[in-house]
Amino acid sequence: MHRQSAIAAAVLLSLSLPAPAQDLPKPAPAKTDELERVVVTGIRGSLQKALESKRQADTIVDIVTAEDVGKFPATNVAEAITVIPGVTIDKAFGQGEKVSILGTDPALNRTLLNGQAVASGDWFFSEQQGRTFNYSLLAPQLVAKVEVYKSSEARLDEGSVGGTVNIVTRKPLDLKGLTLSGSASYLYNDRTEVGKPTISGTAGWKNEAGTFGVLLSAQRSDERIRRDGVESYGTVRGSAYITGVGGSPNSITSTSTNWAVDPPVEMPPSCVGSCRATLLANPDAIAPNSISAHYFDQTRKRDTLSLALQARPHKNLDIEFNALDVTAKYDNITHSMFAHNGNPWNSLRTLTDLTVDGGVITKASFRNALTIYDLINRRAEVDTNSYDIKATWKDAGWFASAHVGTSKATGGTDRQVYGSFLNKANYSFDLTGPVPTLSFNGFQTDAVVDVPAHAAAAKPGSPFSDPNAFRLDGGNPNPWHTNPPNANNWQAGWAGNIVAKPSSDDEKYLQLDFGLQFDSPIYQVRFGVKRREHATSQTMSGVSLNAVKGYGDLSAAQFSPHSVPDNYLAGFGNVGDLSKRFMIDGWALADYINSGKWLAPWQNMPQPSTFNDPSFASNTWTVEEKINAGYLQADFTHESLRGNFGVRLVETQSDSRGWACTVNVNPCPSTGYGATSVKKKYRNALPSLNLAYDLNSQVVLRASASKVVARPNYGDMSSYLWIGDSTLSGGGGNPDLDPYKATNLDASAEWYFASNSILAGTVFHKKVGNYILWTTRKEVHYNQNQQRDTEYDVSRPSNSGTATVKGFSLAYQTTFRNGLGVLANYTYADATTGTGARLPFNSKHQISLSPFYENDHWSARATYSQRSKYYTQADRGNFLVTDGHESLDASLNFKITPQLSVGLDGMNLLDSEYRSYAEVPGVANTEKLVRGIYRTGRRYMASLRYTY
Repeated sequence: MHRQSAIAAAVLLSLSLPAPAQDLPKPAPAKTDELERVVVTGIRGSLQKALESKRQADTIVDIVTAEDVGKFPATNVAEAITVIPGVTIDKAFGQGEKVSILGTDPALNRTLLNGQAVASGDWFFSEQQGRTFNYSLLAPQLVAKVEVYKSSEARLDEGSVGGTVNIVTRKPLDLKGLTLSGSASYLYNDRTEVGKPTISGTAGWKNEAGTFGVLLSAQRSDERIRRDGVESYGTVRGSAYITGVGGSPNSITSTSTNWAVDPPVEMPPSCVGSCRATLLANPDAIAPNSISAHYFDQTRKRDTLSLALQARPHKNLDIEFNALDVTAKYDNITHSMFAHNGNPWNSLRTLTDLTVDGGVITKASFRNALTIYDLINRRAEVDTNSYDIKATWKDAGWFASAHVGTSKATGGTDRQVYGSFLNKANYSFDLTGPVPTLSFNGFQTDAVVDVPAHAAAAKPGSPFSDPNAFRLDGGNPNPWHTNPPNANNWQAGWAGNIVAKPSSDDEKYLQLDFGLQFDSPIYQVRFGVKRREHATSQTMSGVSLNAVKGYGDLSAAQFSPHSVPDNYLAGFGNVGDLSKRFMIDGWALADYINSGKWLAPWQNMPQPSTFNDPSFASNTWTVEEKINAGYLQADFTHESLRGNFGVRLVETQSDSRGWACTVNVNPCPSTGYGATSVKKKYRNALPSLNLAYDLNSQVVLRASASKVVARPNYGDMSSYLWIGDSTLSGGGGNPDLDPYKATNLDASAEWYFASNSILAGTVFHKKVGNYILWTTRKEVHYNQNQQRDTEYDVSRPSNSGTATVKGFSLAYQTTFRNGLGVLANYTYADATTGTGARLPFNSKHQISLSPFYENDHWSARATYSQRSKYYTQADRGNFLVTDGHESLDASLNFKITPQLSVGLDGMNLLDSEYRSYAEVPGVANTEKLVRGIYRTGRRYMASLRYTY
């Protein structure tokens, strides 16, 4: 801004300094005061307010504001900010939950609530705790505006490389007086074919003197989502079928004996003739190790309650209290039925035919290969509670502010049952079409341990539709024999477990800020200190189902089997036999495990514990951080130039604790674990400079330079480990990780060519040191299935040198006299590393287009977004890439009276496909190695809204 009147400066000084939303004053013309008294609602009003804030800011920032009290322009906060250049979201479950800014990993961006961190829990069992914020937890009705800072200031909390998202809620004294609003909505998903209601209400009041106000908001939302998919769980090379893996049989030399004839006859290997010739000629050809029919169903229930109190007992004193309570339930089931053609001991010897194209085995057939029905039923609840109080004293020439608060979240899974049912069948896969297909040609009904490699099919058709075909893993003879199982001759199978994996996230903070004002070009100097204490942890405990053949190896038919919905895999095209499958009641399996009826006479009922299974102990960890920070920042203005410069000093102490086996015994006994601890301490000096130059009345030029730091994800810093005994793959953390360090350079030009209009361009360059990438290495761990040490492909994060993210963004916004308007933006982000590796979540191209129309009664808006493919992580020996995808949302509203309106929103109107694949360097046809193809359905919401 230019120089402002003393009144405007005093008004702005009443705002607390720490929050990004609360920038301090700079002198400017008195006409700004008049603009602030104009109240405009609706789409054009919200865009006007956002543009005014952007123009007056000293930093590079973009803003999305609410159209009216309690009405944010989307059903999800993350999806609302996709109209901002450089902002992309990941929709793995059909809704925006993770935000990327300017081509960076979501973990490199911070999300703040009113300028402070908010604890975040997660429901997803397989995902470790990170620093990202789960946007699906936040009710959009609470939000006044969202600010996305793309450049840094010394006064802002450190921790982001890409940008900082600050979600600003309303303040009671900003209201006109008594304010009431409420809405009732009905949300329908065309894949679940189920609708659920959502209700919300806001009540605000302030006294006539404007010295005390209260604002209370509540929302209850209920939604059912479903994700259908076709998956794979890794890859397998042709060489594995030639030589086997870890001593397993193979398809070239392994024979079998037909004991059904006298004398017994040795049967040839499975891959002979043209199969043998093709396989031997292509040992490096790659195939998916499985083809799966994935079914995910979840009910999301969220209760949100917020309270804001604000008082000005003295003209110089402003006191705020904020409380937020979110209780959300995310109960879900994941049932996958798949052909496991890459299983070392049950499938590598079963290949009978194959076709190779572009380095990929695009077609293959198998005889008596493994098929699996895996089920997971989870009960998950996420509770978030945040409380803070802030006091600001402003006086002539100085101010002081104190802010103290706490935020705590609990999440994870309080109960999960996992079951694994096995079968052997004859099948073929085909990758030549847009979606992998799986076709069956007969299957077995005996336990997999009793099926010879050469056996003829017991039944025709597909086992996916026969619950009697799948049995819990009942183990195998040890050593090999044909006698009935007993305590001394049988190795029990691993058929599932019941576990709990709760997590917690807790932060406490104290912040003190001070400022001095001067009548000079440097009109303000501010300084402050902050202390943050953070703890994130998770524990895992439970019991395992170690079944014995003839005792605990029940068939799936014993657990209330039923068919999947009629529209399962609708929209996927030809998938072969994948869509023709059944499901069972997972909680009935849980009751069976708890009953102990599966125990053989010599087995004892296991007791739930963290230390009765190596995987439980390796997923129990705590990461604590203590952060001290101080800053000094000067704000200046001289003629047409304005901005700020300063430095932030930060000291971080971390302690990553976990458990490790201290005895040389496999598997580790429950008494053999000892606590581990890895401590780190580091200091960072983070200078920053922001410049804004008003070239004329319409053009603003900006430039910024800063050094920033971002800490690793909590889960990445932990000692966690998971391994898959059948896929011989896994993943884990790394407590020795160092933080990211980056130098950011940004510049922009903004042309405000008409009222409520802008044409802007921004260039950015980020040089990041200590970049963290996931890589896969060989590690030896104990294999519970094979009862011996085995070599696994384990993916872990590690600091991988330097990386550069550079690019530009273009933005256009305007409104026309006939009520039409449009927002459009494009971002190009090119990310490279010194080693040539790809950076997570970096899409080179991102486009957003949002036309709208508004008059006195009608308003309509559509938002189309598209992003190009992006790498996500290394997993099970592969680099995973999510293919480019597009999204379309739209809304239509009619104002019946000034207070009453109705609306219709459509989300994911394209029923967009979310596709990921394994990228293998040097393989031309690598996109055929699908890791997941998902659809979540279109969502429609009808709403009735009242405002007073």
